[in-house]
Amino acid sequence: MALKIYNTLTREKEEFKPINDKEVGLYTCGPTVYNYAHIGNLRTYIFEDILKRVLLYNDYNVKHVMNITDVGHLTGDRDMGEDKIEKESAKENKSAYEIAEFYTNKFKEDLTNLNIIYPDIFCKATDNIKEQIEMIQKLEKKGYTYKTSDGIYFNTSKVSNYAKLSHQKLESLLEGARIEINNEKENATDFALWKFSPKDTKRQMEWDSPWGIGFPGWHIECSAMSIKYLSEHFDIHCGGIDFINLHHTNELAQSEAYTGKMPWVNYWMHGAFLNLKDGERMAKSTGNFLTVKSEFIDKDINPLVYRFATFAVHYRKQMEWSNEIIISAKNGYDNLINKIKTFGTDIGSIDQEYKTRFNNDINDDLNIPKAIATFQEMIKSNLTNEDKLATTLDFDKVLGLGFDLIKEDIIPNDIEKLAEERHLARINKDWQKSDEYRQKIKDLGYEINDLDNDYKITKI
Repeated sequence: MALKIYNTLTREKEEFKPINDKEVGLYTCGPTVYNYAHIGNLRTYIFEDILKRVLLYNDYNVKHVMNITDVGHLTGDRDMGEDKIEKESAKENKSAYEIAEFYTNKFKEDLTNLNIIYPDIFCKATDNIKEQIEMIQKLEKKGYTYKTSDGIYFNTSKVSNYAKLSHQKLESLLEGARIEINNEKENATDFALWKFSPKDTKRQMEWDSPWGIGFPGWHIECSAMSIKYLSEHFDIHCGGIDFINLHHTNELAQSEAYTGKMPWVNYWMHGAFLNLKDGERMAKSTGNFLTVKSEFIDKDINPLVYRFATFAVHYRKQMEWSNEIIISAKNGYDNLINKIKTFGTDIGSIDQEYKTRFNNDINDDLNIPKAIATFQEMIKSNLTNEDKLATTLDFDKVLGLGFDLIKEDIIPNDIEKLAEERHLARINKDWQKSDEYRQKIKDLGYEINDLDNDYKITKI
């Protein structure tokens, strides 16, 4: 089955056809690094990781670029308020660069804990100021910009079908834009390409430009960096569903104005929200959010349980967070791990019938809930344990649930037997023999730790 994905731009499920055969340019909007990523944010990154893994599973070569927004994202999300990084800098009494570096590293830790494959390129906004200025200059020459007292703005009225990505009536976008009032804007939906530094304030992050000292707007960063690293026409652009009406709409408008090419991106894909009870959305702006550390690591729960939990709901459907869901996911994940451990360490052949079914599932717009059902059916089947293990490891190239590490944790039978003999010696208080068994076990590369009336074996 050919890979089909839902394209936000056309509102249709389409067969994926890359611009260049077997080569895919993938851009995923990264974090604004002023706080920890919450698990709602991370649901989007898990969906994007599945997309990347499915592409790889289908033998595509993927060039994956992700931005790090470390300047220019204002608290109002449009063009009003403080810079989120600078605001957090004052709050934590650290430099803006220290804030950005700290939360970038924490974000990368989250990716590692969730077994999300790193992009080929992490690109920081502050490392690409030159490219952003050059892009604004070209837009200016083409007549898409104008100057106000606080910055250089993009004139959205110069773009035909400005709302083609959101599919909203322009009146709806105008209504949302009026939340942040700027009387100097020619149109309510116009947005800042370059913001001037306040005259009475020295910013930590500011640069000289043809228009004066200032900093880039949020939207120009992604356009400039995606074009720099993926060219003026690439395959897939991803993000959360909350980016459609503003950030991605503005990216699309300025990028097609800049390149003169339509489409700029062939496929737009968006992940749905993870909500709290009663549909309440997680939001860092209100402090109403949960992290991988607080909900999993601090509670001694494997973060991959969260990855597994997200697989119960299709990426385009809203998911609701609850402790009950996570308890159920933990039980389900632990049962899978325990079952797979019974397969042993000998790897047989991948079962082609189940592989075909699994491939059809994932190629149907990343239908991971159905793929998980196929996987669970396979492990309960009459296949040999060796073939089950081979098929499990193949499926996990997409699922990313760490099943490839399980075989390293399986204790060989000879070690288990020595441990049982030692345990029996301890019960009989034969301490000399007990020590001899401990040493034999250690010589074979394992360590035994005594518990209350039990023991635990670990690989050294």
